[in-house]
Amino acid sequence: MNPVILIVDDNEEILDFIEQELNDKYTVIKALNGAEALQILRTEAIQAVVSDVMMPEIDGFELCRRIKQNFEHSHVPVILLTAKNTLQSKIEGLELGADAYIEKPFSPEYLRVQIANLLTNRAMIRQYFASTPMVHMKSMAYSKADELFLERLGEVIQKNLEDADFDVEKLAHFMNMSRPTLYRKIKSISDLTPNEFINITRLKKAAELLLEGKHKIYEVALIVGYGSQTNFGRNFSKQFGMTPSEYIAQKQSENQADG
Repeated sequence: MNPVILIVDDNEEILDFIEQELNDKYTVIKALNGAEALQILRTEAIQAVVSDVMMPEIDGFELCRRIKQNFEHSHVPVILLTAKNTLQSKIEGLELGADAYIEKPFSPEYLRVQIANLLTNRAMIRQYFASTPMVHMKSMAYSKADELFLERLGEVIQKNLEDADFDVEKLAHFMNMSRPTLYRKIKSISDLTPNEFINITRLKKAAELLLEGKHKIYEVALIVGYGSQTNFGRNFSKQFGMTPSEYIAQKQSENQADG
């Protein structure tokens, strides 16, 4: 599936022009104003927003501010387009959390590269988080709202690690969120389903416990909610590319080399 890009401009010709430039690589949704854009964000899984700054009522700056302050959308990168070629307006946009700032008239190729770079960088960070045992989930946060959400999410999962039946239903209950909202938020920040996220959190805690060396592997498996050491080993290996015992050996060898 192509990433979904929301473009916002009160000029229909500019909307059509940008859509034509992007629709070979992206699914494009158009909005004629900030209010319409916010409505779309509530119902669609948007990967990036490209918005004009000069619009009536809710302008691009205000739209950016609302996106970045609302935890449901705060992870969405925002690119602002503006004819205001002043340093002050650039600073204002960046202070509100804009991820990129492009002056009009702009090269369509430049816009394409900016979007591609933002999405690629985020995909690399998500991949690094998922495949590296000791990388903290906050590495995926792009705003204070995201950071607080991931912190709370981590706390809830950690408190329920030993519950082998802990699933998205229970997680949504503890997070005081509906399942669809929780699913959409976790998926958009991490590209993982809630159940995958729970499993990775279990495995990262296991990696931490394995390094402490206070528990045998089967004990670590039980602590993080796995009834079977075999199942735990298989999942750990699939996620991190090595078995628990290989992971311990690798870290011990690294420590000896450092020492």
